[in-house]
Amino acid sequence: MKRNFKVLIMLMVMAASACSFTTKKFDDPSKDKLLIDLITYVLNQGHYDAREINDEFSREVYLDFLEAMDPSKRFFYAKDVEKFSEYQDLIDDEIKNKEIEFFNLSYSSLNERMEEARGLYKDILSQPFDFTEKENINTDYDKLDYVSSKEEMKERWRKQLKFSTLITFRDKKEQEEQKKENDPDYEVKSDTELEKEAREVTLETLDEYYDFTDDLEREDYFSVYINAIVEEFDPHTFYFAPQDKDRFDIAMSGKLEGIGARLQKKSDNITITEVISGGPAWRSEELDEGDVILKVKQEDEDAAVSIVGMRLNDAVDLIKGPKGTEVTLTVRKKLMGNIEDITITRDVVEIEETYAKTSMVEKDGKKFGLINLPKFYFNMEDYEERNAASDIKKDIIRLKEQNMEGLVLDLRNNGGGSLKTVVDIAGLFIEEGPIVQVKSSGERKEVLEDEDPEVLWDGPLVILVNELSASASEILAAAMQDYKRAIIIGSKQTYGKGTVQNVIDLNRWLRNNDYGDLGALKLTTQKFYRVNGGSTQLEGVKSDVVVPDRYSFVDIGEKDQENPLPWDKIDPADYEEWSGYVDLDATIEQSKQRMSENAQLKLIEENARWIKNQSEDNNYSLNFEEYSASIEQRTEQAKKYDSVREYETDLTYVSLPYEEDAFANDTILKEKRDRWHRSLSGDVYVEEAINVLYNMRMDSFKSSKYANIKD
Repeated sequence: MKRNFKVLIMLMVMAASACSFTTKKFDDPSKDKLLIDLITYVLNQGHYDAREINDEFSREVYLDFLEAMDPSKRFFYAKDVEKFSEYQDLIDDEIKNKEIEFFNLSYSSLNERMEEARGLYKDILSQPFDFTEKENINTDYDKLDYVSSKEEMKERWRKQLKFSTLITFRDKKEQEEQKKENDPDYEVKSDTELEKEAREVTLETLDEYYDFTDDLEREDYFSVYINAIVEEFDPHTFYFAPQDKDRFDIAMSGKLEGIGARLQKKSDNITITEVISGGPAWRSEELDEGDVILKVKQEDEDAAVSIVGMRLNDAVDLIKGPKGTEVTLTVRKKLMGNIEDITITRDVVEIEETYAKTSMVEKDGKKFGLINLPKFYFNMEDYEERNAASDIKKDIIRLKEQNMEGLVLDLRNNGGGSLKTVVDIAGLFIEEGPIVQVKSSGERKEVLEDEDPEVLWDGPLVILVNELSASASEILAAAMQDYKRAIIIGSKQTYGKGTVQNVIDLNRWLRNNDYGDLGALKLTTQKFYRVNGGSTQLEGVKSDVVVPDRYSFVDIGEKDQENPLPWDKIDPADYEEWSGYVDLDATIEQSKQRMSENAQLKLIEENARWIKNQSEDNNYSLNFEEYSASIEQRTEQAKKYDSVREYETDLTYVSLPYEEDAFANDTILKEKRDRWHRSLSGDVYVEEAINVLYNMRMDSFKSSKYANIKD
């Protein structure tokens, strides 16, 4: 894969040089036009299955961009869209000619209409709503027409705001009734008071929305436009503006350099919403959730910079910084309201939720390991620093030291990550052999192999998946299934993402760049295939034991996205199935039988169908009595499924000794693990995975073959 990508880069560099992507040779030096030209060039040269940019392409971009700009159809008028429609067959020509008239027109129109709506919602919310009137609202905005007049626009806003206020009004009435029930002397607020409070909540929500949009700049909307273009190639090709690229890197590595606090902007205030366990702010014990940061001063500057009213992204840029540097924050404390200057030395902050977490599971005197892997993380600058494969290897060794007899690898909701970590993890469970096949457009396939004959864990292995297990998760599950190394338990099929993306720094193409950071393009460059030759694209991985879950009837897979690449297959790789199990098929059939008779799973499936049906009902009454009656009916129906959440297994979960030692100094980590264990105690899927491990019989000769392998 790396070799293919290097060839691709070399070809693109040569072509780019020939095309002279330099700011001095553009007729119009606009950064936006440069970005459009550069990105579409990279797409056409490097995408696995590049689309022709024609009138059909133009119409799709047109529709997707309009939906992204005004999804609730409460800003644009029909006459605006009529003007826009002149461009629906011309966007392809604009792209080729480095023009952005359609974007300029729609962007300026949106700003104008949003400003008009600012006065509209304030006017509507200044007057009480009458919840005795009988009227309805349909929240399926896709089916709405654009309005033709200001009267229609005001009516659309009125209904949407009334609906939001009605929801809050009903909640407040319930709270008042509960207070009266708890305290007979409590004086219940009148409906008039509650309606006013509910409107104020709606007003505050809209004000916060406008505070957020006021912080958006032209380049933010232009990023939306670019992505309306690039996502027509496939669902996973994506443009990262500079700050989005930083967030992507953090998500993939689980690390950042800064103070270790999550921030939120509310009104004009930058507020701390979480102090990250183990980070510099946490270690200093001076910052707390709810504190408001007023000013930021760098160690090499004399004056502090006020961040009151500043864009959140800009404030974050000031606060974060390289490891070892100091930053002084002027903070208004939540509890006392006093203002303090707090100096913190920045450090590498690890986002604990990114990483694998492990527990020992005890059942009937036997011990089993459980590893939950949220994503196949890695450091994009230094793979060896920390990655999913090295962490899992360490935890398997620790689990073996505690005498585990079987292992569950939980890949549910794991959206993927690094291909290399997949190969390295698969190699922990099999002898050397192919793990995945990768193919670039027009190139011969490349087989990525585990070349290490040693096997770290040769015992029973179960992998849990669901509809949100995607990409790298599907590669690992598919490889273990093809080798017959593991039993896959989960949804009917996984997500179905069988494509490979590479992140390309757009700045590398430019000479004499006067525009600053141009961001990056996540580009689909390859497809991957199972060792048996089949693609996971669209079809995903089909579980050996299919169990229903809450996603069973929700359209969330690759096949439900726009513009997915097709399924296909290639020749299988040369591999040998694992021969370490006895009667594997019988174990699978036993599990299927248990699952078909499991009352909890039947209830989960019934609940999933009910939720699907409820989600398809988009009509709501704006009359309080009718709305309240419908909610009460739904609530009563939902009680039938309360036992889904009340389910308890007889399994016991225990953290590994090294984490138990860490709990003494990290109570936040302890609470996170306790919360995880509580959720696992009601997890019917983990329960069945343990049952399967309990029943998996090992070939004693195969097992003894690895008995003396050193960890």
